Amino acid sequence: MIRWGVAALQFAELFVSSLVHMLYGFYIFSTAVAGDLSLALNEYFFKPNMNVEVKENVPSGPSSNAENLPPIVLVHGIFGFGKGRLGGLSYFAGAEKKDERVLVPDLGSLTSIYDRARELFYYLKGGQVDYGEEHSKACGHSQFGRVYEQGHYPEWDEDHPIHFVGHSAGAQVVRVLQQMLADKAFKGYDNTSENWVLSITSLSGAFNGTTRSYVDGMQPEDGRTLKPICLLQLCRVGVTIYDWFDIPWLKAYYNFGFDHFNMSWRKIGVWGLVDCLLGNSGPFASRDWILPDLTIQGSMRLNSRLHTFPNTYYFSYATKRTKKILGVTVPSSILGIHPLLFIRVLQMSQWRHPPDVSPPYKGYRDEDWQDNDGALNTVSMTHPRIPIEHPSRFVENDLECQPLQPGIWYYKIVEADHILFIVNRERAGVQFDLIYDSIFERCRKHVFRKTPQILPNEVHQ
Repeated sequence: MIRWGVAALQFAELFVSSLVHMLYGFYIFSTAVAGDLSLALNEYFFKPNMNVEVKENVPSGPSSNAENLPPIVLVHGIFGFGKGRLGGLSYFAGAEKKDERVLVPDLGSLTSIYDRARELFYYLKGGQVDYGEEHSKACGHSQFGRVYEQGHYPEWDEDHPIHFVGHSAGAQVVRVLQQMLADKAFKGYDNTSENWVLSITSLSGAFNGTTRSYVDGMQPEDGRTLKPICLLQLCRVGVTIYDWFDIPWLKAYYNFGFDHFNMSWRKIGVWGLVDCLLGNSGPFASRDWILPDLTIQGSMRLNSRLHTFPNTYYFSYATKRTKKILGVTVPSSILGIHPLLFIRVLQMSQWRHPPDVSPPYKGYRDEDWQDNDGALNTVSMTHPRIPIEHPSRFVENDLECQPLQPGIWYYKIVEADHILFIVNRERAGVQFDLIYDSIFERCRKHVFRKTPQILPNEVHQ
């Protein structure tokens, strides 16, 4: 009887979670469509009078040298999107408008950390995405992907390094990319090095995995396979069908990033779809997708090959929406946590590693992983910790760490849930500007290798 009651509760939780996620996805999609329709109607009904002469006031004095500034590249997280997807909607809620030299790449929203790092390189340098022959064969997808006729920063090299800002899994993507640059892992580019990256700023970064991956359906035994019935199984089925239908205008609007797996009905037919749904082929069969990388075990596999480099500046913002009451970790508020995340904040704060399963690493303790933001555990977001802890320093006030030293992870703890600083700027309020202004100011005024940068319309005395 008790077993049936537990099963009923699990199915009820699965139904509520899947419903909430679908409604939020529909809300994001419909918001983007409504914004695009509104813009199109305004342009149609309120065409500007072409006979009106507009004189542009060109200021005298030194011209802007924004083109000489290193770009700040904003890298989205899981289920995210870059510029050009979802119409005019901004994943970073318009933060890209705070600086004259910001790039917002569109990477696979559910593809693996490895695949996304490769895509990010070619987005910047240009050319056809090369996932690597060995990796492609092992994972069962095409070696080559999207073609960038013109790179967004083709001059990128050690003398023209880049600032990266990654949200969630995007932060780990940048770390993997930097390691690839250090390892000279891109065919035809023999001069790459870790010094192509000037700074990495993490916003709720997924450095050490998350216990939410187990809550949503990853098996804690191996961190790679899925439970038979779970939220991620529903996600797997939905994504597979979405890619199989391969509706051009819909995928141009939003794409999960699995085009290199060739799951379109035009290529695999009906039986190919059945094979994918049964888990015999596709990204979910080869584990070449994002969730295995977000388990604690998957993050350990990645971190074992990643370094913190001595000439790169590192800063991270770890978010938290929990507090302790009588020694018990619980959500810190009701209204302050997005409905999409509230249940997960509670579940993650109460999650315990199965006693009959070996812990993911030596010294693992459940209590270390209880504080969270609804998607990631706070302990995971501060800096790389497992299997080896990287140099770090806790910061309460930005002035404490001036001047910044490279090769150290400076980190702050911010009271926020996982999506407070993306998509909806109004929800974050003044905190939005405080966080992003500090990030952009740090990139422009406090992080450099040789001499301070001359900002647009600014002359050093």
